[in-house]
Amino acid sequence: MDKDRIKGTAQQVKGSVKDGVGKMTGDPKLQAEGKADKAAGKVKSTVGGVKDAVRGK
Repeated sequence: MDKDRIKGTAQQVKGSVKDGVGKMTGDPKLQAEGKADKAAGKVKSTVGGVKDAVRGK
């Protein structure tokens, strides 16, 4: 498994936590940061998946 996939998944989890806390506290800035982290993590994870596919893993 590529390091980008691992980092991307971790970033998605971090984003989900931020998004959830932002919703619970009514903090739209924190919620937006969470959504941005989730999106960036998804991209990073996808890049890692492509790297794995190219390497044949």
